[in-house]
Amino acid sequence: MTGIQIMEDNFVISVITPSYNQGRYLAETIESVLSQKGDFYLDYIIVDGGSTDNSVEIIKRYERLLNEGASQVKCRGIKYRWISERDRGQTDALIKGFRMAEGEILAWLNSDDLYLPCTLQTVAAFFRANPEAALLYGDAHYSDANGEIIGRYPTEDFNLVKLAYFNFICQPSTFFLKEAFGAVGGLDDSLHFAMDYDLWIRMAKKFDFKYLPDFLSTYRLHQESKTVSPKDALANHKEALDTIIKYYNWAPLNRVYGYCSQLLKSRLPEALGKFNGLIVVLSVPFVIIKYLSLNRGIRLDDLKMINRSNLRKLSMKGIDVYKEY
Repeated sequence: MTGIQIMEDNFVISVITPSYNQGRYLAETIESVLSQKGDFYLDYIIVDGGSTDNSVEIIKRYERLLNEGASQVKCRGIKYRWISERDRGQTDALIKGFRMAEGEILAWLNSDDLYLPCTLQTVAAFFRANPEAALLYGDAHYSDANGEIIGRYPTEDFNLVKLAYFNFICQPSTFFLKEAFGAVGGLDDSLHFAMDYDLWIRMAKKFDFKYLPDFLSTYRLHQESKTVSPKDALANHKEALDTIIKYYNWAPLNRVYGYCSQLLKSRLPEALGKFNGLIVVLSVPFVIIKYLSLNRGIRLDDLKMINRSNLRKLSMKGIDVYKEY
């Protein structure tokens, strides 16, 4: 489907930041958005979940700076809006934000991630030059809690089949047409971890995706983030596996392993769960049974995944796998 026609004099990018008790990182996130420069209008919406830390104070401070003209606007104009109220989690907050969005291009940036300088100008130029594209995704750095770069998100050229194995579309480096987002029904409010993954798959079945090999964002990894939080790992893997089965009618071997290994960890004493090599060995019979029950057979592509490189990654800690890329 052809993308919407971009109106040169009224090019608006809407960015949503969902946040809850992220005062440690929030100011840096807001700065990275408001400091963007280029030939576009910025519609910035922060949806706070009723934070009890200093988050609202930080949000109000930037509102005051913009209203007083103390914060330099480097694009064609900024519309800054925010709400703070209890919600049902990140997906609910995002849905609220997207309902308020006025831009032709939509994105969300979590309250611990950052845009790199000139990201939005790069995005605006790309969509102007590629009207057939419904979604653009670029590269991203991994950083630690202190903002130090520790790796690279493993993005790659788009392939719908490969997307089942791994979500190579990095959410903070992704931008999409409001028209396409609405056409697939937006975010699924029943999902808490895989809502971005679910959205990419649904959109990819109907619209053109484009990969831009430029770094657009920094994806922060810390113990409170859902990406690496041990307490969320099992639910995260299960939701991703269920999403893939729903749209592909197939459960990839690596996804089955991810779910089974986390299930095993959740039932072992915490001390044993730290030994990744042991988890790999103990998971094998459960993975085989689960894989065969879900697929009623074996796919050749899954067998190709059983190689030395992939087995080595299974025995590594999650943060080390990130650094591999």
